[in-house]
Amino acid sequence: MAIRLERVQGLAVATLDSPPLNLFDREMFEALQATVATVEADLPRALLFRAEGRAVSGGVNVAEFDGLTPQQASGLWDELIGAVERVEALPLPVVFAAHALTLTAAFELALGCDLILAARSAKFGLVEKVVGLTPSMGGTQRLAERAGSGRAREFVMTGELFGAEQLEGWGVVNRVFEDEGFDERARAFAAELASGPTKAHAMTKLVLRRFREGGIPAADEAIRTEAGDLFDTEDLQNAVKTFLEHGGPGHAEFEGR
Repeated sequence: MAIRLERVQGLAVATLDSPPLNLFDREMFEALQATVATVEADLPRALLFRAEGRAVSGGVNVAEFDGLTPQQASGLWDELIGAVERVEALPLPVVFAAHALTLTAAFELALGCDLILAARSAKFGLVEKVVGLTPSMGGTQRLAERAGSGRAREFVMTGELFGAEQLEGWGVVNRVFEDEGFDERARAFAAELASGPTKAHAMTKLVLRRFREGGIPAADEAIRTEAGDLFDTEDLQNAVKTFLEHGGPGHAEFEGR
């Protein structure tokens, strides 16, 4: 299997593991769909995408494009964008950890995650122009959401590689960690999210999704009509009680319920 899925308490860890370059080919596409389906069927409290090897991914195996008709390509794009949309819709924090070179489909998957962590030496690229394509897994528009349409144009039209610190400055990468110990820090970061108020995190994602779809008015409406449901959750009730008993925060243990 090109993607290994493991669970450590409330954290699920999906590892791209198709040496030597974790190329996105038919096997990887199918593994991504299967991984998302497994997570959907038994929800963890957070999900971490990471990779083994000297690269997160060298991108898509170009052999997958050989001989495709426009109709077949449209079907493939529908499948791949659908996988990213399913990742975005997961009602839990999703983190992508990039320890090294992250190209095309892998970076587009990262842009569908909630948070992107990067090692200081990691580089990112949407280099589809080398085969006459534009990114077709949703990367352009999701990059524009984070960094603006001008940066998205620069990224895609130049096909250049951009470093982790540069993308942190653009608001694309959330945090940059040192190369040494990166995997441990990424796992610890995701585990911390997994130990938090999962239902509240899911509501945060819903509010931001409404904002993406309809701006501030739509997000405000979600708060008015849906965020009140958090008062039915055990986590909120227990955290409020603990806060009052101890006279401050930091004493509650969240169970994701």
